[in-house]
Amino acid sequence: MENKQSSSPASFVDSTVVPGDVVLDLSSMTNQTIKLGGGLRQDCDAISAMKAGTLRFAKPNKYWIESSQKRYVPCVEDTILGIVVDSKADNFLIDIKGPAMGFLPVLAFEGGTRRNIPKFEVGTLLYLRVVKANFGMNPELSCTDASGKAAEFGPLKDGYMFETSTGLSRKLLSSPACPVLEALGKKLSFEIAVGLNGRVWVNAASPDTIVVVANAIMNSECLSGAQQIIMVDHLLKNIQ
Repeated sequence: MENKQSSSPASFVDSTVVPGDVVLDLSSMTNQTIKLGGGLRQDCDAISAMKAGTLRFAKPNKYWIESSQKRYVPCVEDTILGIVVDSKADNFLIDIKGPAMGFLPVLAFEGGTRRNIPKFEVGTLLYLRVVKANFGMNPELSCTDASGKAAEFGPLKDGYMFETSTGLSRKLLSSPACPVLEALGKKLSFEIAVGLNGRVWVNAASPDTIVVVANAIMNSECLSGAQQIIMVDHLLKNIQ
C-alpha cells in the first residue's frame, strides 16, 4: 500500500521547505480562510513554496516562508523602512530595497487631502506599510494602519539607519523579545524601528549608545540567545 505524506496544515509548519513543495492542500481545509505571506503561491487547491526556507504560521490564519536574504520581496501588510528618491504630483517614489521602487500616494496619510499634501525631501526615511504587492507592479505603500490612523508610521528623524538581512529583521520583531534587544533595553535607553525589508533605524540621546546598539544588532545574526547576551555585556563594558 502506498503511503501518502500528510498535507495537514501542521505537518510542514516550522519545517524546512524548498521550491515546489506542496505545503497546504485547501481541499482538506474546508470552511477555513487563510492568508498567504511571502514565499507561497496558490495553484488551484495546492499551496506551494516558491523559495527555500522555514514554513511559519501565525494565529489566526497566516502562513509564510521565513528565510534570510539580502533582497526584499514585498508582501502585503509588511512594515518596512523606505527612502524617498523622487516626488511626483500624485505620489512619492520610495526605495524599499526590493526589485522595484514602491510608490506612496500623496493621500496615503491620516486625514490626507489635496490641501495638506506632505512634503518630503529626497533621502527622507519613512516607516511604511505595504498595502498592495502584485506581481509585475510597483508595490503600493501607506503611512497609515489598516484603520486609517497614522499610528507609528511616518518620517523617522535623526538617528542612524543600517541594513541587515531580512531574516535578522524578522528575528528582531519576533515575540517573545529578541535576546539582543532585551539585553540592550535593560541597560540603555533608545528608540528603534525595524523594517521587514532588512533595514533598522536607531536613535538615542548619545551617539555612543546608537553605535553600541547598531553594532550589537549586526553582530547578533549568527549567535544563540545566550551568546547574544554575553556579546552585549562585552560591548557595554567597553563604553563604561
